[in-house]
Amino acid sequence: MLIFNHSSFVTFTLMGIPGLESQHLWISVSFSSMFMAILIGNGVILFLVAIEPTLRTPMYLLLALLMVADLISTLALVPKLLCLLWLNDRDITSNACFTQMFFIHGASVVRSALLVAMAFDRFVAVCEPLRYNTILSHSLVGRLGLIALTKGVILILPMPLLLQRLTFCHMVIPHTYCDHMAVVKMACNHTRVNRIYGLFVILLVMGFDLVLIGFSYAFILQAVGRLSSRDATCKALNTCSAHIFVILVTYVPALFSSITHRIGHNIPPHTHILLANLYLLLPSMLNPIIYGIKMKEIRYKMAKCLVRRSA
Repeated sequence: MLIFNHSSFVTFTLMGIPGLESQHLWISVSFSSMFMAILIGNGVILFLVAIEPTLRTPMYLLLALLMVADLISTLALVPKLLCLLWLNDRDITSNACFTQMFFIHGASVVRSALLVAMAFDRFVAVCEPLRYNTILSHSLVGRLGLIALTKGVILILPMPLLLQRLTFCHMVIPHTYCDHMAVVKMACNHTRVNRIYGLFVILLVMGFDLVLIGFSYAFILQAVGRLSSRDATCKALNTCSAHIFVILVTYVPALFSSITHRIGHNIPPHTHILLANLYLLLPSMLNPIIYGIKMKEIRYKMAKCLVRRSA
């Protein structure tokens, strides 16, 4: 058995999608289409927020930060994935592997933290509408974004650092990217600390953030329940609809992938791997579409820009 003591000089090999090697080219069509949709959709939202002063409200500034996190996660994942599927370029150095891991998982943590901030934004909009601009100032939005970034860095940075101390007996990662647990399984020595820390991050991010989001919507529903007018109730709920859809497309695929990875032992490996890629890419692709459909301000500004270009 080969043992590699210095992880800094290790080169891993990404297996890709086992069992579907002959379909890699066709699968790449789907992933490249998603990649283009993510770049265009998120880019359009960011462009509109940047050029339109009326969209520089707390809600849209938080949305812009979410788009940035989605783009970082996508750019860390897809280029290497397409090289693997198109060119059969499977090798990745340990440093590149750990860097990819940091940006993919870090962006996911930042995205989750921003969804909590957006839940707070919706709570203030529904429960304290008259004080909305006072409470959610631009400086507070900046601090919320900085907290989300700090949380992502602090929670994820220990993952590659802990991996640096391991020796590796296996060099073929059964995945399309450097997922934390996939790399941990390649180690020869004890990985209890790595596994416990990975589980701690999942519970802290998905568990704690979902609890905070749940509290926000509990207060929102309580406030909505006190409204006497049906129109006012519908309007209040409609202000939250886009955020609720984004929460669903972010957390449901992630939870499903996590559950099948741990208890779905009879599920083929390629299903696990495809799910792991989709739960990272689907939210990034669907978020701009959801906000584009649900938010009339975005639709109006987009139509306005198109009219300007055609004039």
